[in-house]
Amino acid sequence: MPEWLEPILRWLQESALGDAVRSTPFMYPTLESLHILGIAVLVGPAFAFDLRLLGVGRFLVSVTMAARYLLPVSHLGLAIAVATGILLFSAQAVGVAGSGAAPWKLGLLFLAGLNVLVFHRGVHRRVDEWADADATPIAARISAVVSMTTWTGVIFAGRFLAYV
Repeated sequence: MPEWLEPILRWLQESALGDAVRSTPFMYPTLESLHILGIAVLVGPAFAFDLRLLGVGRFLVSVTMAARYLLPVSHLGLAIAVATGILLFSAQAVGVAGSGAAPWKLGLLFLAGLNVLVFHRGVHRRVDEWADADATPIAARISAVVSMTTWTGVIFAGRFLAYV
């Protein structure tokens, strides 16, 4: 961890927020539970959409319909996971940031976010041109594989934060 970062993390951990999360009865386990639910609401629909991009269910649901119904749910899960993740982090910022799993989780989160941005600014802009095609464009399929891989890695790294 860079030297300049530790005072910031210590300030966060010693803030009223960090103290409240640590000292309020049942706050930390409640936030952990909500964080897990947020991850489920984020990753479940995201995986379903990624599987559709890979061709699963192409005769049952269009890519545009899958996006319309699944992605807003995934966005809600992301909001819950981010909010609860920040609160959880505030309680033990120095220890969590010093974990060997922290750079992995942050790096994979960054890569997952970048993948979403590239997908939506790239191949998804022309979805009307390929939504009814027999196969989605290779860029969409690559994005789906990157998405599934990075979100799986984020989950693993998040669990390893408690043990590494």
